[in-house]
Amino acid sequence: MSAMPTSTVSGAVPSAGTAAQAASMPPRVPLWLLALFTFSGTLAMHIFVPALALASADLHASSSAMQMTVSLYILGLALGQLVYGPLADRFGRRPILMVGLSIYTVAGVVAMVAPDAYSLIAARLFQALGGCAGLVLGRAIVRDTALPAQAAKRLALMNLMVTLGPGAAPILGALLAGSLGWRSIFVVLTLLGVVNLVLAWRMLPETGTANMNVSAATFVRHYKHLLRSPAFLGFAVGGGAATTSMYAFIASAPFIFSGQMHRPPGEVGLYLAILVSGVWVGSMLTGWLIARVPLNRLMVGANLISVVGAVIFLVVVLSDRMTPIWVIAPMFLFTVGAGVASPAALTQAVSVDPLVIGSASGLYGFVQMAVGALCTAVVGFGSSPALSAALALVGAGIVAQAAFWVALRQPALNRH
Repeated sequence: MSAMPTSTVSGAVPSAGTAAQAASMPPRVPLWLLALFTFSGTLAMHIFVPALALASADLHASSSAMQMTVSLYILGLALGQLVYGPLADRFGRRPILMVGLSIYTVAGVVAMVAPDAYSLIAARLFQALGGCAGLVLGRAIVRDTALPAQAAKRLALMNLMVTLGPGAAPILGALLAGSLGWRSIFVVLTLLGVVNLVLAWRMLPETGTANMNVSAATFVRHYKHLLRSPAFLGFAVGGGAATTSMYAFIASAPFIFSGQMHRPPGEVGLYLAILVSGVWVGSMLTGWLIARVPLNRLMVGANLISVVGAVIFLVVVLSDRMTPIWVIAPMFLFTVGAGVASPAALTQAVSVDPLVIGSASGLYGFVQMAVGALCTAVVGFGSSPALSAALALVGAGIVAQAAFWVALRQPALNRH
């Protein structure tokens, strides 16, 4: 008797068409895994701030020397993103991410046992250079594995990690330093690096196409191409101004609430947590709105909401009617708008040229961090932290609107 035909439902040998279709599908990468890679880099940015005084006394270092452990971290986070993107385009996402996570982990060990301030500063710089790999390649992997509309939904969580890290880091850092000492902060960061390495090794597939023929000259050409693109620059500058300008308020928050409004220091963490929840709300709204509102209209409209919040905050400061509710409410509006606008801007920026997604992701990250660093530096000027922060946020909102306008005037992008 002849054998019965094998069922196509259970245990069937796939047809040639099915096999080809499966082979053409991009690999699936858990979104929580990419979020964890991204979170590790941004968490370490400000987690050490509450422990600066303790470390300064322990290492017999000046306060200015200890401040460099923060400022150089931001610098490393910005500069490193220029390197990882092109390298990932040449060698693939997975091996470059593994190298970055290894640097992050080893630097955490060095910082944990640092005998003096100079060793700690150097370790922090390398920690940033390793940690920024997750920011760049997390975005690139999302774009590798999703169409633009789907990518915007997934990048909403990436944007959340970029802003959540600096918001939650001071609270966690204060708890660790106060209970276990300042070196415990680097124990936690090192353990996070080890976990990321193991997860990347076991769970992360390669999503890009390695091009071993790409030379250093090609990397430079990619960046020149992107820097000469009004569309890319518009989305990158606009996305940075719409998102990381929030760092200006985060850096000023202790001085605004405790110094100017005479609130207890313990309340500052609560207020920052409320603002971070605004980014959560914005990110959740993005997933719902992306299927109902065109991407460009969503990006511009969301940033307008942030501008309105910033203007209200400025009016409150100028009228000398600052209370916790009148500061938090407009700033919450600002962060909701930022949570919606940034994923759309990022999606458009890395989609300008599909052949250089890694380079575009790295350059976008550099611009984003540079804008955040500039806004944070601006609030150091003037006698009123609240006024400086309000002016920085309003200015950033205007810059974002102008940058988006420039980008959207490019004919190739008007159809999106």
